[in-house]
Amino acid sequence: MIPIHAVITGIILLIALLVDQVIGDPRSRFHPVAMIGTFIGWWGDPVLYPQKVQRIVGFGMWFVTTGIFTLPFFLVQVYTPVWLYIIAAPFFLNCCFAVRSLQEHAEAVQNAVTVQAAQKQAALLVSRDTSTLSDEQILSAAYESVAENLNDSIIAPLFYFALFGLAGAALYRAANTMDAMLGYTDERARIGWFAARADDLLSFFPARLTGFLLFILFLFKGRFHQAYTVFQRDRKKRPGYNGGIPISIMAGGVGVLFEKEGVYRIGIPERSLALAGCEIISLMKKTTILFVFLAITVLLLFSWFSNM
Repeated sequence: MIPIHAVITGIILLIALLVDQVIGDPRSRFHPVAMIGTFIGWWGDPVLYPQKVQRIVGFGMWFVTTGIFTLPFFLVQVYTPVWLYIIAAPFFLNCCFAVRSLQEHAEAVQNAVTVQAAQKQAALLVSRDTSTLSDEQILSAAYESVAENLNDSIIAPLFYFALFGLAGAALYRAANTMDAMLGYTDERARIGWFAARADDLLSFFPARLTGFLLFILFLFKGRFHQAYTVFQRDRKKRPGYNGGIPISIMAGGVGVLFEKEGVYRIGIPERSLALAGCEIISLMKKTTILFVFLAITVLLLFSWFSNM
């Protein structure tokens, strides 16, 4: 028996990658992620609430926000005819992950004509103050963001799509967006506490899968030892349970240093990020493709064995 569900999921994953490369991530305030970001900004300002209720608000609004964002994706997934679903789903999935957009943001930093322009472009990728960073620190911020978002913005949403369809990818994207906007230790600490914990939980397995895929690529490149050494030494320097995994493996395998001044230094500066940037982008793409084919293979095998 042909495993129809696995085949459809695989087709959608492959078309979604093509859609991403063709149209990227349209920069519009009407983009679903931009709209949910506006909604989070509306309710997520801690000055709107007394401190004693901020945790409750953060907890309750997490479910409201993920529900609002996920519902249209769920309806398409459940009620759309198969032929129309195959056509529409790649475009819906494209709203939940970003390969081309990450590449374009990082290249905009590297290709900036002036330091000020590079600082401005880097500020679009990271939350830190980029106005005082050196050239190498600006590139570090950009490519470190690429390494971290290899999981957050690519592998994790595609992983949840493979498991739960469009609704899974949408829920993860909403949860990760809330963490990106609210999951800090400043005045947002109370209202963003649940968003941060939920993102840690949802990203836990995908981050480790991302690390595994990077290790495979570095094994074939003859850089497994360097990647594993930095992973063992530096992964816990990055705050959080997940971000340090892809960042440390990428840094060690490529041979670069990711630095957040006064906070952490991850990797070994064998070469500059100006020279290594293209390889980081290439590895991001290769890891994505490797995941897609691994996911399709696992889905097909699981379907066949379950129907035996």
